[in-house]
Formats: sequence, structure tokens, C-alpha cells
Amino acid sequence: MEQNYYNLGGIKVKKGKVLKIITIILVITVICLVSFIGVYVKVQNRMENKVKDYQLAMDLKGSRVFSLKVKDGTETIIKDKDGNVIDSATDEEIEKNGYTKEEKTINKEEDLNKANYQKTKKIIEERLKRLNVEDYNLRFNEEDGTIYIEVPEDKETDHIVSNIAETSKFEIIDSTSKDVLMDNSSVKSANVLYNTTENGTIVYLNIEFNKEGKEKLKEISNTYVKQDTSAENTTEENATNETTDESSTDTTEDSSETTDTTSKEKQVTLQIDGTDMITTSFEEEIANGSIQLSMGSATTDKDTLNDTKESATTIATLLDIGKLPLEYDIDENKYIQTDITNDVLLKAIIGVTVVFAIALIILVLIYRLNGLLSVISYIGLVATYLLVIRYTNTLISISSLAGVLLILILNYLYNLKMLGNIKNNKDEGVSKVINKTYVNFVFKIIPIAIISIVFTLMNLNPLKGFGTTLFWGVVVLLVYNIVITKGLIKIKEGK
Repeated sequence: MEQNYYNLGGIKVKKGKVLKIITIILVITVICLVSFIGVYVKVQNRMENKVKDYQLAMDLKGSRVFSLKVKDGTETIIKDKDGNVIDSATDEEIEKNGYTKEEKTINKEEDLNKANYQKTKKIIEERLKRLNVEDYNLRFNEEDGTIYIEVPEDKETDHIVSNIAETSKFEIIDSTSKDVLMDNSSVKSANVLYNTTENGTIVYLNIEFNKEGKEKLKEISNTYVKQDTSAENTTEENATNETTDESSTDTTEDSSETTDTTSKEKQVTLQIDGTDMITTSFEEEIANGSIQLSMGSATTDKDTLNDTKESATTIATLLDIGKLPLEYDIDENKYIQTDITNDVLLKAIIGVTVVFAIALIILVLIYRLNGLLSVISYIGLVATYLLVIRYTNTLISISSLAGVLLILILNYLYNLKMLGNIKNNKDEGVSKVINKTYVNFVFKIIPIAIISIVFTLMNLNPLKGFGTTLFWGVVVLLVYNIVITKGLIKIKEGK
């Protein structure tokens, strides 16, 4: 029977059980490689880590502070002879081209009230959430409507700052008379759609209209229709074939008539915040109550596609939430550097790692093989926990790190208690001892689990960060130890 066993540190272990242990260790090794090193693939001649990065909070990576102030006074609008708004023109260009200047009141006096200030604050908060800004501070002056915002500094910050104060005014207007046919009150929702063709992917802004808007859109699509000039063109071609001696003057007149026919076609212009998105006529009745605007042409370039998606998603988000009741300006915009530099953070991590490394070595010295397997399991738990933090979009802040540290301490205490019970109860089966230790441990950390849930539901960021990391830590600790740690440690059974 001896050939069916291996001698591991003085412990006889079945060959089949050794294979299971090796398998578990290999799984732990893979988890550690993914978590601590990453998974790199070649993307456009560079190696890119496909493992999701950590989301650092403001107290670890700095922040951007800016304020939104209600616009006051008037603004000068320059229009051409057809009433189209001109972005900019010198006085000489205005006189030469016959442009006109109009003075427009930015915010009416009667609209400057607390109700609109409060409504703006709610919309701004909703925009921050929908733009995936979970960690932010917002202060509000209800007397003048000024809003002070602090958000984390990262690659998305400039995009957020440049869009957060957009009025998001949506209009469908008559392209000739400039009469407003539909506005935000007709919009039900907005989202982004994609269509993949042979030439690449096209991004569409899809706007859904409410019941009243659906009827208006149906009416507009029947009024502003493309003119079918095919019959007229066919008649003209036949007439030209039959009469070959028509003069060039007649041809010119025909061309002029065709141009007049085209110019008489009624068109609408879709505008967002005064910017023309598209000017068009409708080929058929739109009865489903939605329109799709293509955001650029089809592309296979990843960066171009991502930029288009981001732009379309932002517009859809702003339209979906609704327009601001007042126009705002970005007033203050500055970067605040964190007191905790990368160097300080690295030194702290190294210090904690050294302390835990010494503590884990002590387990190996006292409990030999069981201690070694416990250490392997412990490292695997840390790697698993860090992956869970990444993929649950948990913000890493000072308070979050405190939660992580508490989980690592709890896991060490569990392993220490489990190994001690196994050593002191040699006559009982290892599985039985582990189960007893585990159940006792679960009852002891129930208060911690409750605290983690309560803190996670709070709006105060430091407590929420601590509670979130603590909650996921408890989940990982309980699941991992009963599945992985138990599978490694119960090697004495089956001798």
C-alpha cells in the first residue's frame, strides 16, 4: 500500500490527493499572475493590459475643482441674410456680407429663482452619476445658483468638465423660417445604437419621443417630404430628344426651373444647443416615434470609434436627463494635487507587505506543511480580493485601504486559529475541525458584515468606501476559505 502514498514533510498523503493539491495550487498561481502582473495582448504595436485597472478616489490621485455660475447680461448673435447664426465675423465682414447683429438676453430675470437653481442642481447631480462619476463633492449656493464641484482627476475629467454645464437644448426647426417645431418637451429618452457594415461600425444617436412628440413627428415627416422630381425630369428628357434644335437659352431656363423646384423643398434642421446636427427632408412617414442621427461615417479604427461612442453617449445622456432651466458658465477650473504621492503610497504598501510576509513565515515555521499550504492559500485570497475590487468598480481611497487591511488581518487570524485547532485536535478529522473553525468564525464576523452593508448604503464617501471594500472582502473571505483553503489543508485525511 505504500506505493499509493507520498511522504510530504512527514505526512503520508494519497497520490490522488496530491494531484488535487497541485491543481488547486496551479489555479491559485494563475489568479496571482492575472491579479499582480496582468494579461497583456498586442494592440497596434503596443502591449496592453486587459485586466481592469483600479479606480482611485480623489484623496489618492488628486482632483479637479470647478464652479458653475449662472450667465448674466446679453450676448451678441450674428446672422446672415437667411437668418442662419454665424459663429464669428469681424465688423468688416458683417458690413460686406450684409450680416445683422442681435442682442439676446442670456437668462431672463423672471427665471432667476430658487426653484430653477434647485432644478439645475438636481440635473447636474444626475449628469455626474450618469457620466460614471461616483466620487465627487458638490456644494450649492441657493441664493445665486452657483454650484461648486470636485471630481477625481483622470483622463475623463476634461470631457466631464466641458459637457457638465451644457444646456442640452434640443430643437427641430423649419430650416427656412426658423420656427421651432419640436423641443425637449417632446423627448422621452435618448440612447446610442450601432450598426456594423462591410465598411465598419456606424454610431447612431437614437431619440425616442413621447406620445405628444410621436404625433408631432408623424405630422412633420408628412409635411417636410422630399420632392419627387423623377417624373418631371423624364418629361424634360423626352422633350429634349424630340426637339434637338432647342437653343442654349432654353436649356438654361430648364436648369433654372429644376433649381427652383429643388429650392422649394421644405426641410427641417435638428439642433442641439444651437448647433446644427442635420438638415434634411423625410422620405417617408415616421410613425414609430423615433429618429436616428448618424454620428460620423462607418469606421474600423478603434480610437475613432471610441471617441464617437463617447460623444454620442454624452449627448444621449444629456438629452435623456433633460435640459438645464438656465444657462451656466464654467467659472473656476483648477487641479488640486493630493498630499499622498505615489512614493508615499508605495512605501506604505511595501511596509504592510513586509509585516504580513513575516507573519506568514511564522505560520510556516510553526505549522510546517500545513502552514506552507495556508500561506499559498492566503496569497491566492489576496489576489482574488484585488480582482474583485477591480471588477466591482470599487473606489480605492484611504478609507477603502483601511477596509482592505482589516480583511487581510481577519483572514490571517482565521488561518492562525484553523491551524492551531488542527494541531491541537489530532484525533478529529481535519475536515471536521476546519468546519467547526469556519462556523465559529462566521458567527464572529456577522457584526462586521452588518456594518459593511450599512456603510455601503451611506452617501458619505469615506464611510461608503470603507464599507464597500469591507463587504466584498467578507464575501471573498467566506467563499474562498471554504472552497480553496479547506481543499488545500485537509491533506491528512485519507491516509
